[in-house]
Amino acid sequence: MRIWFNKTFSSISSVFHNLRQARIEGGVSVVYTHSNPAASAFLAADEALLEPAGLVGAAYLDWCLGFCQQYRIDYFWPAKESVLMVQHQADFARVGTQVIAVATPETLARLNHKGDFYRTLPPAVAQVMACMAVTDSAGFDRAVAELSQHHAALCVKPAVSVFGLGFRILDTQRDSITHLLNGVEYQIPLTELRAGMEHTSTFPELLVMEHLSGAEWSVDCAGRNGQLLCGIQRKKHPQAGYGQEIDNNAAIQGMVERLTAYYGLNGLFNIQFKSRADGEPRLLEINPRPAGGFGMACLAGVNLAEVFLHSLTGDAVVIPPIRYGLRVAEVSTPVVLQPLS
Repeated sequence: MRIWFNKTFSSISSVFHNLRQARIEGGVSVVYTHSNPAASAFLAADEALLEPAGLVGAAYLDWCLGFCQQYRIDYFWPAKESVLMVQHQADFARVGTQVIAVATPETLARLNHKGDFYRTLPPAVAQVMACMAVTDSAGFDRAVAELSQHHAALCVKPAVSVFGLGFRILDTQRDSITHLLNGVEYQIPLTELRAGMEHTSTFPELLVMEHLSGAEWSVDCAGRNGQLLCGIQRKKHPQAGYGQEIDNNAAIQGMVERLTAYYGLNGLFNIQFKSRADGEPRLLEINPRPAGGFGMACLAGVNLAEVFLHSLTGDAVVIPPIRYGLRVAEVSTPVVLQPLS
């Protein structure tokens, strides 16, 4: 079985390690391409090749189709231009390659736009935090005024973002120099943010939300066309250096199962939650890709990559017992990069 991953995040290395350990008849060969000749994930792949830099859209699609033919790819697991690749599954099938799609193109687009995602998600599937979308200063003022009546603290983030980029808690007490001198992270003075809007009449959709101050979970999942095969909850410790705990929160498990079914999720994906001060969890987002902590989840006793591959090939899927309560962490390891020529 030859599986190709195109350009993606360096954290994919842990997925490669678990795929190569999978007990699959005929074995697994992981093929990886990236435009960076020194990409660290090359070290974890069976075959590493360069892909051309700068290709997008139809030109990149044509290159991918040719790559699948030339290197006899059985399964293509796209990251770059994933929506486009999923839209052209039939073209890849004609050259003998199956595209592993986490969801339909329409669902992928919705998951990537948090504003649309929150607006359209039925509460019966999963509960989200109180949220208002704004695109100008007047809307921002209304959102802050309304949400402040019910919530002690608010936060903001762009509707389209990855890795939490742009997330900030609104600070109503301190200014930016205090933040700088005290090393305060992920906060922004409300008055200064509002002043900045005076020079920007409109802006891309910004979400104003209640700030969830409780525990945080990252759930690494394997699913097959809307059926949750296995989900492993990593509960993050509030203090750095204490690792993460393999948890078994019933409310989160229920939401993960319903979200997988509702969106027809498939493959390896990640769902994140955070709780209110009273401990009630709220959905943050669905990542249509494995998370950076994927390898930690698999330490709980289940190789999620192997689970999905068994479902893909029609083999019986057996889920070993999950080691709840296990404390896990990641340790940085120095490596020598071997850039491709």
